[in-house]
Formats: sequence, structure tokens, C-alpha cells
Amino acid sequence: MARTRLIAALILTYVAFAMLLNSVGTVILQSISSFGVSKPQASTLEGFKDVTIAVVSFATASYLARIGLRRALIGALTLAIAGCLVMPVFGSFTVAQLHFAMVGAAFAVAKVVVYSMIGLVTDNPRQHASLTSLIEGMFMVGVLSSYWVFSAFIDPAGLRWLDAYWVLAGVTALALALLLVSPADERRARTDEQTGTEGPAFVAMLKLAALPLVLVFVACAFLFVLIEQGIQSWLPTFNNEVLHLPAQMSVQAASLFAACLAIGRFAAGAVMARFDWYPVLNICLAALAAVIILVLPLADGLTPGTIAAWRDAPAAAFLFPLIGIALAPIYPTIISVMLSAMPHREHPPLMGLVVVFSALGGTTGSVITGALFAHLDGRTAFTLMLVPTALLAAGLFLLRRRIEHRADRAPA
Repeated sequence: MARTRLIAALILTYVAFAMLLNSVGTVILQSISSFGVSKPQASTLEGFKDVTIAVVSFATASYLARIGLRRALIGALTLAIAGCLVMPVFGSFTVAQLHFAMVGAAFAVAKVVVYSMIGLVTDNPRQHASLTSLIEGMFMVGVLSSYWVFSAFIDPAGLRWLDAYWVLAGVTALALALLLVSPADERRARTDEQTGTEGPAFVAMLKLAALPLVLVFVACAFLFVLIEQGIQSWLPTFNNEVLHLPAQMSVQAASLFAACLAIGRFAAGAVMARFDWYPVLNICLAALAAVIILVLPLADGLTPGTIAAWRDAPAAAFLFPLIGIALAPIYPTIISVMLSAMPHREHPPLMGLVVVFSALGGTTGSVITGALFAHLDGRTAFTLMLVPTALLAAGLFLLRRRIEHRADRAPA
């Protein structure tokens, strides 16, 4: 029962942070209309979130096993609750930037802790991959829920949408309460940390980053998040400005992308249990490119009109989010493959590096996409996602070769 409660606490923690982190697309859209900021200004919200994630993760990840994983996660959830409360109380664009910085700092700790604890509550690589896919799938359920929570509070005029943060604060507080009654056996993580390389943990993290296998891995994580966040953060704005949906429907339509990601990640657990990861992920990338090439042209020639119901929405509003099914299996699979290939003592610093480069990828994707939206158009911005998609395919090829090389050199 203790193990089950802990797994439930980890899942609910990820749901809470999914709702908080991935509200950035909605907040970008609402900040443009409510606070009168420009698109480049609005894109900085992603930077306040992701740069904070990168800095905090890089500074603390390698020390979390010594601090105590459960204790660190309690602190992270407490900070996230405080970040929720400042939005409805002091709502402004500056406060929104502060909010995402606070949530980013909390998530930097939470993500490393959650992934490190997966190794403590599973007994073999197959269990590890299954639980990883489940947690990432529930993350997307949180993203989906966030869109609908915010859409319920969006008003054409005023700041009523800020009241959605009371709901998010409640979900985060529930995750904290569940964690407080869930004991965790961290002896294996502490033993691994003590028997690791000598010298400061920060130095060990830098040494880990210098390994060719790890470099290829974090490059893949960077490219994936660049694609995912570039689309996810700007999809509500794409729906509003390119497909001409009303603001509330634009946010609701963007939730289809999150729903497809959730479906894909739940399905990934079953698929990865039967098939080798490399060909599956290449099929996913091919499907991703196909959706971009075939669906985005459907957005051409649309003109502003009265869209009062879903039956009036253009086909692209329903078809483009299918890209989420193709994207879904990639991130949890490469993380699970990598963690399964590394000793437990290297999981916290390795996840720290993942968080750092994922955060940088998210900021890069959002800022570049925002600039393209402002200077070109939304369709061109999303079409250019074919470039990082091709680079990611090359990265997966190198990642497989490095993992196979490491396995060949391992002692029998």
C-alpha cells in the first residue's frame, strides 16, 4: 500500500505540474488581449519558465539524493502552490512572469525527483518503461485538463480567467497532501550516491554531460521539446489568428493536441512492451512530418467569419492536433531507454541534464515560433518544424548506436 500511495503521489504531482506549466499557451493568448503585450513580449513567458527550470535543475539536481527526494518534492509542491496564489491576487503580466519563474523552479526539482523515484519503485527495465509511459500519459491528461479549466473562466473582457489558478492551487495542494502520507524508501538512491565518483556532485554532473552517449541523448531531448513546446505554446494563437476561432474555442481546440498526446503516451506503454523502440520512433517521426505536410495547407485561404459552434470550425482545427499522437511516444521512450542503460547513482544528475536541455529546448521553440508568427505567419512557423524533426531523426540514429556500443563494452 505504501508503494501504491507513493506512485499515486508521483502521478498526481505530474498532473498538477502539467496543468501549471502548459497553461503558458493560454496565458500567452490572454496576455496579448488582457495586458496589451506584443507577441515577442508574450513569448518571454516561456523563457521565465524554462530558463528558471534550467538554472535550478543544473544547480540542484545532483544534490537531491543527499537532501532527500521526498523532502525536496514537498518543498517543490509548496512553492508551486504559492506560485498559483499570486496570479489571482496580483494579476498582471509582470506577475505572470513571476508565476512561471516560481513554477519553473518547483518543476526543476519535481521532475528530477519523480524520475529518480521511478527507479526506486520498479524492479526491471520493462516495469520502468511502463510506469514512465503511465506518468507521462497522466502528464498529458493534466495538460488537457488545464485547457478546459481555463476555457471555463475565459471572459471576452476582464481578468476572470485568472480565477482558474484557484483550481490549480487546489489540485497541487491535493498532490502535496497525498505525498505527506506516502513514505518513501530512499536507501538505494543514497547508497548509489555515496558509492559514486569522488568529488563534488556538481563536478560529477559535468563529467556525465561530457560522455558522448549523454550528449547525444540530451540533444534528442532538446530537439523534441523544441518541437512540442513550439507547437503547444502557440497552438491557441494559431487557432485564433490563422483559423479564426474565438478565444474560448481556440483554447478548447488546442486541448485536442493534449488529448492526442495523452492517447499516444498511454498506447506507447503497450507498444514498447512488444516492439523495439528505434523503428517505432522512426515511424512516429515520419507520421509527424506527414501531418505537417498534408494538414497545414488546409489552413490556406481562410477568412475571418462568424464561428459560433464546432460545426463551423475548419478541418485543420481537428486534424492538426493529431500530430500529438505521433509526438507522444518519443520523449518518455528515449528517457526510459537511457535511464535503463545507466546505473541508479547517475539517475538524478542525468535527469538534471534532461531538465536543463528540455527547458532550453522549450524556450527556444517558443521564442522562435513566436518570432515567426510575428514576422511571417502561423502556417509558416509550424511548417518549419520539419527542420528539427529531421535533426531529431538523425539524433535517434546516433543514440541507438551509442547505446549498442555501451552494451557491447559492458562486462558479461
